[in-house]
Amino acid sequence: MLGKLKKALGLDPNERALKRYGKIAEEIGGLESSVQKLSDEEILGAVEEIKSDLSSLDGQDLRDALNRHLPRVFAMVREASVRNLGLRHFDVQLMGGVALHEGNIAEMKTGEGKTLVAPLAVILNALTGRGVHVVTVNDYLAKRDASWMEPLYNALGLSVGVIYSFMDPEERRKAYEADITYGTNSEFGFDYLRDNMVLSQAQMVQRGHNFCIVDEVDSILIDEARTPLIISGPSEDSEEPYSRADQIASRLSGVAKDPNEVKPSMLDGQERPEPDGDFEYDEKERSVALTSRGIAKCEEMLGTPDLFTDMAHADMAHKILQAIKARTLFQRDTHYVVKDGEIVIVDEFTGRLMFGRRYSDGLHQAIEAKEGVKIGKESQTLATITLQNYFRMYRKLAGMTGTAATEAEEFKEIYGLGVVVIPTNRPVVREDMADQVYRTKTEKFAAVADEIQVISSEGRPILVGTTSVEQSERLAKMLKARKVPHQVLNAKYHERESLIVAQAGRLGAVTVATNMAGRGTDILLGGNPEYLAQEELRKEGADPNSSPERYGELLESYKKACSEEKAKVLDLGGLCILGTERHEARRIDNQLRGRAGRQGDPGSSRFFLSLEDDLLRLFGSERIQGIMGKLGLEEGEAIEHGLLTRAIESAQKKVEQLHYDIRRQLLMYDNVMNRQREAVYDERQRILSDEDVVLHGWEIVGGVVEDVLDRAFPENGEVDPESAKSRLKAIFWPGVEAPLDGVDSLQGLPEAKEAILDDMKSRYYDRVEKLGEDVCKDLFRFISLHVLDGSWKEHLLAMDALRQGIGLRAVGQKDPLLEYQFESYSLFQESMSQVRESIAQLLFRVAVVSEERVPRRNQVKESRDFLLPSPGGAPVPGADAGDGRHEPFRRQGRKIGRNEPCPCGSGKKYKNCCGRNA
Repeated sequence: MLGKLKKALGLDPNERALKRYGKIAEEIGGLESSVQKLSDEEILGAVEEIKSDLSSLDGQDLRDALNRHLPRVFAMVREASVRNLGLRHFDVQLMGGVALHEGNIAEMKTGEGKTLVAPLAVILNALTGRGVHVVTVNDYLAKRDASWMEPLYNALGLSVGVIYSFMDPEERRKAYEADITYGTNSEFGFDYLRDNMVLSQAQMVQRGHNFCIVDEVDSILIDEARTPLIISGPSEDSEEPYSRADQIASRLSGVAKDPNEVKPSMLDGQERPEPDGDFEYDEKERSVALTSRGIAKCEEMLGTPDLFTDMAHADMAHKILQAIKARTLFQRDTHYVVKDGEIVIVDEFTGRLMFGRRYSDGLHQAIEAKEGVKIGKESQTLATITLQNYFRMYRKLAGMTGTAATEAEEFKEIYGLGVVVIPTNRPVVREDMADQVYRTKTEKFAAVADEIQVISSEGRPILVGTTSVEQSERLAKMLKARKVPHQVLNAKYHERESLIVAQAGRLGAVTVATNMAGRGTDILLGGNPEYLAQEELRKEGADPNSSPERYGELLESYKKACSEEKAKVLDLGGLCILGTERHEARRIDNQLRGRAGRQGDPGSSRFFLSLEDDLLRLFGSERIQGIMGKLGLEEGEAIEHGLLTRAIESAQKKVEQLHYDIRRQLLMYDNVMNRQREAVYDERQRILSDEDVVLHGWEIVGGVVEDVLDRAFPENGEVDPESAKSRLKAIFWPGVEAPLDGVDSLQGLPEAKEAILDDMKSRYYDRVEKLGEDVCKDLFRFISLHVLDGSWKEHLLAMDALRQGIGLRAVGQKDPLLEYQFESYSLFQESMSQVRESIAQLLFRVAVVSEERVPRRNQVKESRDFLLPSPGGAPVPGADAGDGRHEPFRRQGRKIGRNEPCPCGSGKKYKNCCGRNA
């Protein structure tokens, strides 16, 4: 009601945006006749002029110039598309392109040609020369869309590249150097992380984050945003404890927690009775908790008392809980599949296999032990970032999808993206029928199979949506028993995905598929002649490139056949969509529905539900159960009612809110880490790219001296000169602290500080002169990156441990997030202080070994060592003194015992570190 009133008063922001976009589309249409008269060369010349105009602009001037050139560029893109692709943009597609250029999400229904909309904004922004990234949901779509649009890009003088898994680094760099780069969200994110782990600027592949368009934006920025991107390395853990934990978990019996149970109040003094089982599992929260009986059993089986109270056994206790979770809450062919002896995760939103992804925190190993496959090493985080924080790095972000309006609030709050609902080119005439609700899953699937049998007998094509591999295979068996020909599309058959989807609109076709999000292939009524011709050619052992004439013949033949089939399918009512379960998110249901009724075609959709479905069982109210119970339905009987439909939508909203809270919580914690990550990566970039890196090295050394003196000589507090002396001596060399003798207050500190810095600066630049500036640059970069990366890895490990335990602060009436911010800040400050001190220490203590001057036996032993730390700052035997002569070794300070800790700070004994050659 409120929405209608807003529209009537002209207050609806979407309507205002569409009105403005409509005027721009009219302006583009007015340029069409003049652009049509231009030759290809003249269009290319006009594009080069615009490129030249934009090259020197930045900031607001650049944005104004892009808006000024938009109508003409869009008109040229439309004409180039007609000439090179045979496709002309509709006015609504032009409006979608404007929405993308302005940094919005364009919601366009399935079949409205989003793939053709993206190049409008892509080409305009690529003319700046700063690169444009187009993100798709999988490698296949990235390659397909880039290949399909390449003639259009090339016609306007732009290059296009594609990044994909297992790509050669040099090819990857070339793909990023192109004007336009296609790829998946994970590839872009992982490349960013890898770029911040390299040891030279030449190894980096990305060249900045200018403008990005995300296809299926809700799938990527909402659904996948719950899982951060992590680059990890294997730890040293043994496989045996995981197998032992699984054996213990297999002997325990669990009890499911009632999803509708109300938690007892802490104020009423009542304690919740312990369940009658070894553990309790909560499907809604995806958690498990051992009972006292279960704890006793675990301790007895392991022969370890105090298993869950003694911190010495905390690791094994954690593995047992993960094993219980793997056996209870993670089901084969629903959450994962076993393929070629490996556990492969199934994406819960798209139904695709997620190769290369692993559950963290030992859960993946627990599942591997459960399924009896080879157990992989648990990993340690080396670099990580959430998708939210990665995509927020772009100067301008935009997206496309068929379903975004339900998540508009989250897009605005997290990414600053507005959602503009673009009207369809032709009115949608699909009939969306009310849900049918049954008591049990068995009754529901029987009803679905019967419905399919009846409709398919008429020849009408059917697309059946399921929420898991297990469901799709269960239904397939029922259809086989009824002798109904069908195709199955799920995670096990993902290789044939595009072919199966493309032909789902043929006469009599029955396609059983898992979630249809982001399939990227239109379902054409009557079939897709291009796919049919290509498939026929493959059977003949050829392809369109090697046999163009044969392909042309087959294409014409199939075009005629598909056209005839389409007329019959339209008479039968178009594509029929049947859903076997409501998804947790309304968007996924809408994506399935949107497969029917494209471009004004007829179609219908209906969902079949049961009270045993996870959504109704875990999140549905008792009211639904009550309604069904009162009606006294007979077996196989269904109910349709608006009240039920509203209750189901309410349950979906609950889950959407829960998932939103999870993503928001993840982001709030990652924002803390993100500020630290930016600081570390900025320092890394400066080290890699700064030509005056030697000066930066001295700034670090000077900063360390000032930090030490500031801590020992606070403005308000007791001074401690001895701590400053001992610290300077430990970091640098004995004697450096001499100017502090007799200084016991702030009054004499400035003079002493200046004397220390002058002495150190003199020694620092003496080393630079002796070793040569180029050598020193390489040396400083190597030292700094080695120390910084090692410290960052350890810091990530400490942050993981902090994150896991910080929730317990809530018991003490403290906000865990605030506590996490305070604790992580202290950890980071301490870590960066150690980094600066280690770098400063090594800058004075390392020497470069000249291989010609080292005896052959030492060369073999030390060939792996680029840097040789020397104790006390003295050159090591064999080190190049800078003038061609070997300086005699002179010890500064007392003799260091061979079994004493090495003064370089490595933590090793002197004989095993710097003293191994002394």
